Amino acid sequence: MNLPYFVRTLRLTSSALRMKKMHLWFFAASCALLAISAQAQTPAVSAGRIERHEQFPSQFVSARNVDVWLPEGYSPRKKYAVLYMHDGQMLFDGAGTWNKQEWQVDEIAGKLLAEGKIRDCIVVGIWNGGQGRHTEYFPQKPFEQLSAQEKELVFSAVRSNGQQVFNSDLLQSDKYLKFLTTELKPFIDKQYATRKDRKNTFIAGSSMGGLISMYAICEYPKVFGGAACISTHWPGIFAIENNPVPGAFLQYLKTHLPDPKTHLMYFDHGDQTLDALYPPYQAQADVILKAGGYGVKNLLSQAFPGEDHSERAWAGRLHIPLVFLLGR
Repeated sequence: MNLPYFVRTLRLTSSALRMKKMHLWFFAASCALLAISAQAQTPAVSAGRIERHEQFPSQFVSARNVDVWLPEGYSPRKKYAVLYMHDGQMLFDGAGTWNKQEWQVDEIAGKLLAEGKIRDCIVVGIWNGGQGRHTEYFPQKPFEQLSAQEKELVFSAVRSNGQQVFNSDLLQSDKYLKFLTTELKPFIDKQYATRKDRKNTFIAGSSMGGLISMYAICEYPKVFGGAACISTHWPGIFAIENNPVPGAFLQYLKTHLPDPKTHLMYFDHGDQTLDALYPPYQAQADVILKAGGYGVKNLLSQAFPGEDHSERAWAGRLHIPLVFLLGR
């Protein structure tokens, strides 16, 4: 299997042992983010059912599968909130994933619904673009605000890590969000019995998916009422030495925060493998969020000591952001 360009090398400013461990975990996590195009069967679920829209077309990004999870008893006579989730091929059925792990979205959401802890909802799992995933999930406007010298630092770090040439012309995140908001959401709202308003429309993802979820709610605050940014990959690339990207993301967040009166923000991270990079950046993000008016009612930022960067870890705490965003 040809690995995506960002898997080949990992450059960290830590001990050699930690570097080796994190490289191995990063290798595993990155493999999980490949588009598994060979998986033709609709995912098997334990609760509810999946409707697959194969190779959903777009004028902005490459066609990809979209899996829509409908809960037990789904009825067109009711109305449902909608949670859009990135990396859709990793959400429901571990039988078709590289590491046999999954987010267990159907089990967890189904259980919360049965217990009355969340409102009626459906989940839209958008498959990633395979090797184009990184450019679709990398927030575009913060990168474009970097100086030419700072951009060259990023390009140099990427080249030295043996990665594919990375430049602002390759970034597709603005187009990806146009796909979500102007093509996919109207289709979902027409095809299913949804509540179309902002307070019933949410977005979630992990790692780079956490970044694009943060970017989505900032760019489209009239569309999304809440975002779950899980194990958010603040470094943006896979080098941290002389990396101006986290600062650019944080500055963007500071100047583009959605109104705390009408939005919910969830962040979390572990402290093992790739997640070991995130605590200092998340601490800065929390300061920005609180200074911008977010507090106990509309912000939840949590740390999970001992947890790593994996679907297993995210499944273990998925109930928390689901209840935070969708709770009755």
